[in-house]
Amino acid sequence: MRRRSTFALAAAAWAALGSGPARAQAWPARPIKLIVGFPPGGGIDIVARNLQPGLQEALGQPVVIDYKPGAGGLLAAAELARTPADGYTLLVANIGPFVLSPLMKRSRPFEPTRDFTWVGQTSGSGFIAAVPAQHPAGTLKEFVDWARANPDKASYASGGVGSITHLNGEMLNQAAGLKLVHVPYKGSAPAVQDLIGGQVQLLVDVASVLGPQVQAGKLKVLYVTEPQRMAGLPNVPTAREAGFPALESTGWQGLVAPPGLPREVLQKVAAALKTTLARPEVRQRFVQTGSNLIERGPEEFAAFIAAELQRWEPVIKASGATLD
Repeated sequence: MRRRSTFALAAAAWAALGSGPARAQAWPARPIKLIVGFPPGGGIDIVARNLQPGLQEALGQPVVIDYKPGAGGLLAAAELARTPADGYTLLVANIGPFVLSPLMKRSRPFEPTRDFTWVGQTSGSGFIAAVPAQHPAGTLKEFVDWARANPDKASYASGGVGSITHLNGEMLNQAAGLKLVHVPYKGSAPAVQDLIGGQVQLLVDVASVLGPQVQAGKLKVLYVTEPQRMAGLPNVPTAREAGFPALESTGWQGLVAPPGLPREVLQKVAAALKTTLARPEVRQRFVQTGSNLIERGPEEFAAFIAAELQRWEPVIKASGATLD
């Protein structure tokens, strides 16, 4: 009787060991959560919606977008760092919460190069600086002159403290010697609405967010932050052409997962992302929203993040921007 029990236990143990790879190969076996650390309607939401259908088809499971706004995306990023690495939680990353915010804090909530699994970059783009259609300034120089003459009225909006839109405004303050008041919002969408209404006077954000309102005649563009003029705005000068080369900046987007994601799962997610980005309709949507398709795999994306931290650290120190 004892021999039979021992044999049964041994057989069960071997079965359990054998089922481990099978369970790993079965991933994904349930829906996948795709976190957006900003409210609906912003640039990161647009990227998530561009990727969602293709990822669902490639992975064979529903991909559910989960909005968790707050602190310019920093709250969602910090939560992701504590999430189990089972492959069922991904996040659409951008420069704000993963590079700029950590560099602005004395005590970092996480280490970007250590506390995440970088899956792949999807896109990147410069920014456009927009003011309300009724604003008296039509150029960057005119806006600077207006801000100096109206310090009590001059303010700029951002999608949250520590976001790239926050730093873009601080860079203008530094480059032009202004004292624009920073008005942070929980995402770009509410910031755009107040910009249209004239409650704030400037927002430097991606074309996918500001472009539709520019086309509708509700906003006008003063300059773009890319080194070259944007194809969709050929008559708008670059920051360098407007006399402020220090205002050049670009943002990026991509997929990130919790730390310690199993290699076989990482490879599957990265392959699904690559397949999604190869779809003509996905590529077209990125172009239509003013983004440049930039594909980097896991290793290349991780190295890019490390380089971004080194690049922006002296800029942030010089600006004096802080989250503490």
